[in-house]
Amino acid sequence: MIFGVNIIVEVNMAYQFDEIKGKTVIITGSGQGIGRGIAEMFADQGANLVISDINQETAQKAADEIAKKGVETIAVVCDVSKYDQVENLMAKAIEKWGKIDIVINNAGITMDTLFIRMKPEKFQKVLDVNLTGTFNGCSAAVKYMRKARSGCIVNISSIAAHGNVGQANYSASKAGVEGLTKTLGKELAPMGIRVNAIAPGFIKTAMTDAIPEEIRGNIVKSIPLGRPGETSDIANTILFLASDLASYITAQVVNVNGGVSGL
Repeated sequence: MIFGVNIIVEVNMAYQFDEIKGKTVIITGSGQGIGRGIAEMFADQGANLVISDINQETAQKAADEIAKKGVETIAVVCDVSKYDQVENLMAKAIEKWGKIDIVINNAGITMDTLFIRMKPEKFQKVLDVNLTGTFNGCSAAVKYMRKARSGCIVNISSIAAHGNVGQANYSASKAGVEGLTKTLGKELAPMGIRVNAIAPGFIKTAMTDAIPEEIRGNIVKSIPLGRPGETSDIANTILFLASDLASYITAQVVNVNGGVSGL
């Protein structure tokens, strides 16, 4: 299982990456949940942030609260499955700061059920948001990044990309994200654009906390590090991939799963 969540998280950073300060960072699905935590982390590094969510009120509230950290933020409503809305998202960043440095394609949904019960429309909806939405984010951003001959894109995959019961649609969408990431990483490298993905495993969230204790315990026992991941584990990995420390890393999928093997 892979677990998204509608919670607000705080990420405490022990390290400072001076090169992130003043960068323009766009994060889809960052009005709440893990996306919000990623945004908080980049704010702690002094980045200018575009907070994007499908809900205007959620996006604006997050942008206003994050701005209290002393960084510039804007809120943009965006359904990532709609290319024109993603184009508008990028255009707003250009209008405000004149550049796009880092794009994190985080927005995603789940509509879980066993395959024999899965309706075609639910299969398609998850692909539209998770896979096509990632393509849209990459495509719209690259139009600007290629002119600057620089840029960093981080896509969010999942351990479920390798298959998971009850998630045929989600698993297919995330496997597609990984293939897209590796292809774009190779194609865009000559333009100075790096494209990577991270694949989270079992992450501690309000949703995973709701899993029956016995089942949750068995899942944790299967993790070599012996604990579920934290939202900060995801945010920290993204920060690394967006930093100069990862300047020689592209077309890669980084598994953040505590050592789970057999993928």
